[in-house]
Amino acid sequence: MAHATHVIPTTAPDGEVIVERAAPARERFSWALYDFANTIFSMNVATLYFAVWLVSDLHVRNTAMAIGNGVSSLLVALSIPVFGAISDATRRRKPWVVWFTVLACLATMAIGVIGQTMVPVTGDETIGAATLPAGWQLPMPALVAVITAFVVANYAYQGALPFYNAMLPELAPLREQGRLSGIGTALGYVGSIAGVALVSVFFNGSLAGALALPAGAMGALRSVVPFTAHGGRVSTFVPTALLFFLFTIPLIVWCRDHLAGTVQRTRVRWREAFVDVARTVRDAKQHPGALRFILASFLYQDAMGTIISYMALYAVVAMGFAKGSEVKLFLILTVPAVIGSYLCGIITDRIGPKRTLMGVIAAWVVLLAAMILAPSQQAFWVVGFLIGLIYGGVSTAERPLLLSLVPDVEAGRYFGLMVLSARAAAVLGPFVWAIAVDGLTPSFGTGFAYRAAVGTVAVAMLVALVILRKVPDTFAARARSR
Repeated sequence: MAHATHVIPTTAPDGEVIVERAAPARERFSWALYDFANTIFSMNVATLYFAVWLVSDLHVRNTAMAIGNGVSSLLVALSIPVFGAISDATRRRKPWVVWFTVLACLATMAIGVIGQTMVPVTGDETIGAATLPAGWQLPMPALVAVITAFVVANYAYQGALPFYNAMLPELAPLREQGRLSGIGTALGYVGSIAGVALVSVFFNGSLAGALALPAGAMGALRSVVPFTAHGGRVSTFVPTALLFFLFTIPLIVWCRDHLAGTVQRTRVRWREAFVDVARTVRDAKQHPGALRFILASFLYQDAMGTIISYMALYAVVAMGFAKGSEVKLFLILTVPAVIGSYLCGIITDRIGPKRTLMGVIAAWVVLLAAMILAPSQQAFWVVGFLIGLIYGGVSTAERPLLLSLVPDVEAGRYFGLMVLSARAAAVLGPFVWAIAVDGLTPSFGTGFAYRAAVGTVAVAMLVALVILRKVPDTFAARARSR
């Protein structure tokens, strides 16, 4: 049954989704709120707590963490393009988002449960921490269980994103998609801040690491939220999973697949779905600029993922920031990203996603050069603030840009292909960074080596900008035809 205030989208002969009027506000907000939800996971698990708990608290080698990241990225690369093809055939996006999210939440909770049943409870801020003897190693069954839970959680978190992105064209007319995308991105950065602030209570009993809660309040919280009684990093995983799911509920309740009823229900042909991945690459040649854009996205995602992963380390090693200040640095620099994401959404709707994305990447090149030349910590703060301001511009503009290059009904396939590209980039970037740092440090010192590594990131951004120049700017013409 159609919404009273929303005309059901239709599909043009060329495969474009035609939306005459935006979906109801609560549905659009529920979609955007999912960005808030999933960044709680990415901030707390992928960035802050899991790696430090595994390597620092439990004395596990970095190789184990690398294997976990590598396996989850490989699974995404192999499966998501196939699932995207199936999603396109059935016009269903929401079930993929929901079930991947449920799986991610369950696996994240499993990390916390395993960490307090199969593993010694130890580490910073842990109540009654166990003392590990010299040379102690985590038993292999426990290590396998922890890494497996992380692989599943990280895979499912990443797996939901292309289907979430592919819901966008059914929610708003083309002229409004940039703003809606920007709102989602901005809410994502708010989710990063909120996730750290709320979950840090279970880590060390203080809100955002600054406002200590009374002992009675903490006791009540830990009695309500299971597997948090010991505090420390191991107690952050269950609350993270609960918050991730809590803020996904509006999408589950109010978002819908508007075109799902427009196609006949047919049995999914899995073999054809696998073949369809290769066909997506071939078909991309029929959509001018699609493959060129995906190649450019490989380079700028590679650059962004690398610099964000190593920015805190760069601040400590190359700029002399105190150890332990990286969490504060990341939180503070996330604030301008909220503002910048929304502004980039407005700019995208006014001048188009291609011009917006090119402007953002050009700014990246300039700011990375400024980071290399920054003479002081004060200058680094300024550069970091400006990077935060433009950081969300990429994801805000790239979703509408891809949608302007390919038919809307095939969006799942191409977002899946872009995810495959991004997963490959997630492996290459850190490898290039490591070669630069490890190769140059013995001869030139850490300061020069780290600045040279930033230089490799700037070069990747510059090449991406050059490739993007020849991507067709179809946004204005398509907007006039709607």
